[in-house]
Amino acid sequence: MAGIKRIISNKKALKPIRQKLRNNSTSAEAELWKLLRNKQVEGRKFRRQHSIENNIVDFYCPSEKLIIELDGDFHGDYTQIHKDELRDKFFEENGFKVLRFENRFIFQDPEYVIGTIKSKFML
Repeated sequence: MAGIKRIISNKKALKPIRQKLRNNSTSAEAELWKLLRNKQVEGRKFRRQHSIENNIVDFYCPSEKLIIELDGDFHGDYTQIHKDELRDKFFEENGFKVLRFENRFIFQDPEYVIGTIKSKFML
């Protein structure tokens, strides 16, 4: 189809970076992974540290085209907020859904996080 760009997932060149991120995950990422792995959420498969084009996302559900990003203190910086907005816009323009959660929600209200994730599933 002319004019439609093919999105590339898990570029081989990014594999070492993805592996490093998986092996050095934040405590919030590790905690959310406990809730998402092994198809625990409505039978959906999630991947962690998945690359889409040149971006590595925290979590990705291929069947739903759903990206989940966890934001620590670093993401409160104005420059980073702007970068995150541009990145999210790229994903959304290419048919992905993006959810962002502050790290603290993973620990303070995991039911809210999982409920919000489920609300994005196509039924």
